[in-house]
Amino acid sequence: MMAQLSDAQDPVVLRGQVKWFDPSKGFGFVVADEGGTDILLHANVLRNFGQSSVADGSLIEVAVQSTSRGRQAVSVLAIEPPETGLAPDLEEITDGFVDLSEAGPAEPARVKWFDKAKGFGFANVFGSNEDVFIHVEVLRRSGLADLQPGEAVSIRTAQGKRGCMAVVVSAWDAIVTDED
Repeated sequence: MMAQLSDAQDPVVLRGQVKWFDPSKGFGFVVADEGGTDILLHANVLRNFGQSSVADGSLIEVAVQSTSRGRQAVSVLAIEPPETGLAPDLEEITDGFVDLSEAGPAEPARVKWFDKAKGFGFANVFGSNEDVFIHVEVLRRSGLADLQPGEAVSIRTAQGKRGCMAVVVSAWDAIVTDED
């Protein structure tokens, strides 16, 4: 039997994999590498990390507290996007491979809209009216599952066959972290 932590004890840091996360429900679950019961990951905890969603299969490091309702993440420490594996190639969208070294720098942007069912959406870089296309596969490769209208993000863009497109999407404060 695993030792139960009381709410008064310090959280335990665990690594695991996101089993699933549904932004519309506001929660999901993490499976710890050490095993045991699933860990609840609430949207508020993820937001405190600077993200509104996380892709299924992402590797994650969380501080976990055991409660009377089970194990719950109390903070997110790190997220690594899932392996691309059998993911569809973006060649059709980018008209060829986009070398990240040729992509623009990370810039702050605001999501205009994103429809996960359609698989795409648009954002605007701050100070520009140009729409930036965001494909759901770029989100997945960036470790995200969904975006909300008005959400602030950091994006790196490249020119695709239909205009400016995001090739990396991350939390808005990533540009501050990357420049430090």
